[in-house]
Amino acid sequence: MITRFAAITAILTGALLGQTPYKPGDFQTANPTYPARNPFYFEGRIDWDLLGITTPNNAWDFAQQGIHKQDDLEDIPGAITDYRTAISMNSLANGTCQLIKPTSIPAAIPATVNPPPCMFTVRLRLGHLLRLSDPQGAIVLVQEVLSIDPLRRGVWALIGETYKSVAEDATDPAAKKDAFDQAVKAFQQELSLSPVTDLSTQLTGDLANNAHVHWSLAEIYHETGQTANAVAELNLYLKATQWHSDTYPWRIDLARKRLGAN
Repeated sequence: MITRFAAITAILTGALLGQTPYKPGDFQTANPTYPARNPFYFEGRIDWDLLGITTPNNAWDFAQQGIHKQDDLEDIPGAITDYRTAISMNSLANGTCQLIKPTSIPAAIPATVNPPPCMFTVRLRLGHLLRLSDPQGAIVLVQEVLSIDPLRRGVWALIGETYKSVAEDATDPAAKKDAFDQAVKAFQQELSLSPVTDLSTQLTGDLANNAHVHWSLAEIYHETGQTANAVAELNLYLKATQWHSDTYPWRIDLARKRLGAN
């Protein structure tokens, strides 16, 4: 049995003798039985310093550079530019990406997919950044995410929050009402993705789900004078926070006060 000390000694000895030091990925490339890389884009964030990208060449490179600018440098205009470039290179409109449906996946995954699959992360991030300055553009981007992954949680909620902001800024009563109605529909769609059932209640004890959505719906109903609906949503909000609290815990006390006032 090779001890950890012996393994470290062997590595150091190899380095001293002039052998090429191990780099992540060497084993995979040298092993002929290692499976080929999945042709789908990796949608998560990778530390920019580890990527070693000097000049972005494709949609994924620009997406990662945009994430780096947004998260690490707080360069929001630069991130928006990179995200737009990534989407222009990964677009249904110009045929540079495709939607992958369960029925379209072959039994044997090919080594390459041409055009590559449409990415959702870059659209979500750009939509989030544009939700206040360009809400309609943000909604279009986020709706593209639903085309890519109709069951992704949080997407309908982002659409709802965007319409809610549009309604709050609207001065025309008809436009305000329409935006609030669209927000309610979007939030209800979000709730439908994680329904509360007898089985889920039995397993978790939860009597409601998604506290943030119930809070947003309660605010809309309060703003539009639908008191009964607002009360119902506040009660659901409190049920949802019973086990999971809230990112903004001050809302819990406020919900109780509002219910007490009604």
